[in-house]
Amino acid sequence: MLRPPILSPGAALRAQMAQGSVLLPGVFNGISALSAHRAGATALYVSGAGVTNASLGVPDIALANATEFAVASAAICQVVPVPVIADADTGFGEVWNVARTVIEMERTGLAGIHLEDQVSPKRCGHLDGKGVIEVGHMAQKVRAAVEAKRDPSFLIIARTDARGIEGIDAAIDRANAYADAGADAIFAEGLTSEDEFAQFRDRVRVPLLANMTEFGKTPLIPFSRFQELGYELVIFPMTGFRVMLKALDEAFSELIQTGTQAGFLDRMRTRTELYATLNYDEYQARDASYGGAKV
Repeated sequence: MLRPPILSPGAALRAQMAQGSVLLPGVFNGISALSAHRAGATALYVSGAGVTNASLGVPDIALANATEFAVASAAICQVVPVPVIADADTGFGEVWNVARTVIEMERTGLAGIHLEDQVSPKRCGHLDGKGVIEVGHMAQKVRAAVEAKRDPSFLIIARTDARGIEGIDAAIDRANAYADAGADAIFAEGLTSEDEFAQFRDRVRVPLLANMTEFGKTPLIPFSRFQELGYELVIFPMTGFRVMLKALDEAFSELIQTGTQAGFLDRMRTRTELYATLNYDEYQARDASYGGAKV
């Protein structure tokens, strides 16, 4: 249901983290957020790749801008009553750009964002050919981000892509440097084994975020294992998107080949089911309570 974003979303997410690991499905627009929430998600993750792929139809190579990320995040925060964190790429520039990114993203109702230490323009974290900026440069960005947030509970999560470039030890050193600069949590991207996730947990003192994406450098590790390892946040950024895209491809292909949707009606959400996801009856009731006609 359309409503103002929840109050103190950062505090709400931190409360969940204090109780144990939090599973965050990746979403990219309002309907995907509603779907995840109806399935039982208590927190959500706005995937930068998902927003870029879905809204622009282009790869995740820094072609979407801060405004487009903020618009997508705002739409999501207005329809789900759970805390949401979002990808913010490299902060869309240097320290003042990072500061403005934090201001704009916090204004949408998010619980937090993550910023990465890649050279701009960034690349997908599970592809080769990436570069990382110097540690001190990223620390400056983290300090600017922390200073720019209005609500102290808003999470600034520093992501490092250094594992595939400089090695695991350097990535851990970077993580601790970013924590020293004020990062509330660390996101280690592109780890290749459970042992590497365990090393981060053993050697980094702030909360940790794990990326459990598919078809990348990280093997499939169940959420229960991340719970055992002590990771506070576990994102599944493109899981729903990939399932959706395969279904979309198959449906359009069959429609074009046969000229009818009759053969795959059983693979569709019905009108009634769609309206249930969208809380259509609640909109009708609310409209009537305002004295207006039924929607």
